[in-house]
Amino acid sequence: MSLFKQDQFDKFAGKQAGVTFVDQWGSRVAKVGGKVFTLLHSPGNDDANIVFKVPEESFEILTAMDGIIQAPYFAKRQWVSVGQNADLPEGDLKTYMLRSYKIIAKSLTKKLRTELDIEVE
Repeated sequence: MSLFKQDQFDKFAGKQAGVTFVDQWGSRVAKVGGKVFTLLHSPGNDDANIVFKVPEESFEILTAMDGIIQAPYFAKRQWVSVGQNADLPEGDLKTYMLRSYKIIAKSLTKKLRTELDIEVE
């Protein structure tokens, strides 16, 4: 399985409550409550990358790894861009994508979380 392919990206990201997808910025964008939590840029291409939000401590660790950089246009808000050849196992990538979902979902209003049937920790 490769999350860098749109069908697998959609299958994994779409498992969470309230997720919708749009195609914009040359990317497949996953949103919760209308807010981006991850995106697959250039799906299916050799230079595809996945972007997601991380906590500050994870940002420092991840951006020190090969193949992971500050996400362009998101850089000031602790977003990273992970290339296909990054030194990050797929299990860890999934964990970070899920964490991004939780970070963004938690920022939604309680009313919207209830409407979307989202439970936050």
